[in-house]
Amino acid sequence: MRALLSLSGVDVPPGVDAQVWGADAPPPSTGLEDVEFYVLPYGRGTEGLSLLAHMPRLRVVQTLSAGVEGVRGLVPEDVTLCNARGVHDASTAELAVALLLAAQRDLPAYVHSQAAGRWEPTSTLGLADRTVLILGYGAIGEAVERRLAGFEVDVLRVARRAREGVADLGRLPELLPLADAVVVLVPLTEATRGLVDAAMLRRMKDGALLVNMARGPVVDTGALLAELSSRRLRAALDVTDPEPLPPGHPLWEAPGLLLTPHVGGGTAAMGPRARALVSDQLARWADGRPLRNVISGQY
Repeated sequence: MRALLSLSGVDVPPGVDAQVWGADAPPPSTGLEDVEFYVLPYGRGTEGLSLLAHMPRLRVVQTLSAGVEGVRGLVPEDVTLCNARGVHDASTAELAVALLLAAQRDLPAYVHSQAAGRWEPTSTLGLADRTVLILGYGAIGEAVERRLAGFEVDVLRVARRAREGVADLGRLPELLPLADAVVVLVPLTEATRGLVDAAMLRRMKDGALLVNMARGPVVDTGALLAELSSRRLRAALDVTDPEPLPPGHPLWEAPGLLLTPHVGGGTAAMGPRARALVSDQLARWADGRPLRNVISGQY
């Protein structure tokens, strides 16, 4: 049983021959024909995916990201694809709340004032007594709500399907006008591409904040730019469309916008959690037990 791993420090069970592809190393050129379990490298999408064509015995592909929109169509149907659900929950939720707080307390303005040596106190919106709508209420949405628990906010929950305490997408139009902030956490699929369009943005109340922690194409960039330019809405984006955001793009200068460069998962928590997941997956694979986080395929 041969595995190709893109991170070190993983517990490899007996019977598994594991090769580690280091973060700064070129892709391996030998031994690929025997690889059955492949952990795709994080942040090296094209380079990592190019190896799939050289793995005829491949049975399992494990990503280190929760989103698999760039991988799913390239993995053969008879290969099991697993994502990293749970690895990025804490870090993504942290940034979502950080962006909410930064925007609601207008921290960017204070940073600019500090850089200019100006003492300019102002009154800001804050989070207390506000309503936050979480669009895409899954594991990360739950993590966001846990971190909001001490901020005295009301939380509205929306997911693809309704369940106890969670509304379905059909109720989104009636709930949007109630929200002071909308945190977007849906996966990118054909159904969610462009979900946050001009019609949805129009339903948000004046002055409301849109926080996108999902994927850039979930939001219609042109429609959002129109709302930001009119100063009716505000936004905090960890992801954009296009991405990376090119120089000169109008989002750079859009009023009321706080940008971070897709760093939702980028904390020290990722490494240990990714190693724990991969270690568990390898042990399950070696023992013939069901794998976690299966997206497609049948092991």
